[in-house]
Amino acid sequence: MKLILVVEDEYGNAEVLQMLLEAEGFRVALASNGKAALQLLAEGEKPALILSDFMMPVMTGGEFGLALRADPALARIPFVFMSGTNEEVVRRAFADYDAFVVKPIQFAALSVVLHRLIAQGRPSASGASNRPVPLARIEPSL
Repeated sequence: MKLILVVEDEYGNAEVLQMLLEAEGFRVALASNGKAALQLLAEGEKPALILSDFMMPVMTGGEFGLALRADPALARIPFVFMSGTNEEVVRRAFADYDAFVVKPIQFAALSVVLHRLIAQGRPSASGASNRPVPLARIEPSL
């Protein structure tokens, strides 16, 4: 089973995501902020994908993403943001993510993106740095 690292400071959100992802057949590791996530990554198994909130205490999702991409051992892990924050604000802080999910999350659509990114990985290194927008954007239905 593939491991997904969920970085989310709202415990209830993290717990629901964990249950849904485990029901999809994934193993899940949880971290409450970017700094805690980096500690988990340094100490343990590298995940197949990272699903991160943007607005968090201690280390934001943007700061976490920058640190992740700066580490050659972690830079190729697919990174998905989930946030209620305007995507342009997120992109100014950290643009090298692979998908953006608007909260509240539509799990069925998120699941499709997660499975695709895990199966295919990130685009080639040369394409990723020039990519102005993420590969997927999921908005809640009204």
